[in-house]
Amino acid sequence: MKKIITNLVVFSALLMTVQQISAQKVVVGREVETTSDGKMLLGNQLKEKFLEAPYADWYVKEHDEYALDQKAISELRKHKINSYNIVVFMGTWCEDSHRDFPRLMKILEEVKYPESKLTIIAVNRKKESPTGDEARYNIQKVPTIILERYGKEAGRIIEMPTTGYIERDLVEILKKDDTSVIKEIFNK
Repeated sequence: MKKIITNLVVFSALLMTVQQISAQKVVVGREVETTSDGKMLLGNQLKEKFLEAPYADWYVKEHDEYALDQKAISELRKHKINSYNIVVFMGTWCEDSHRDFPRLMKILEEVKYPESKLTIIAVNRKKESPTGDEARYNIQKVPTIILERYGKEAGRIIEMPTTGYIERDLVEILKKDDTSVIKEIFNK
């Protein structure tokens, strides 16, 4: 009987903890004013926020002027990029983010990537966000673009694409992940 009561108490405590965690809400669209950088986005963001001033100044220009590699776009569709979750860490103060984040968004628009599978997290100059997700993902530089499938990381692009094109780097990640999935299947 004592064991049953102990288990019930432990179970009740765990249930209350889970309820508290699920009751916490993630603030989306947080903007802060800094003395050194002026307005800055911080934490989880929606794409629409980048169409507002002062972010639209760099976002719209880079987005609209970027010429997509259509061969890579076809490969992204072929390798089913839409079956992956994407987490992007970026900084509205960061020049690399100013260049590559709008380009990524244009790529995702072209492949009709579902926005519900995209997480955008803006960090401060110390690479910190209000939720602390940067620690879980070990973020050292921004932008960092992470592809995940089935809860596992398939690959990431850190700071700038190695090929010079985000869409080509994404294709390489997808091809590598496809190969590892095939190896897993045949090794069982």
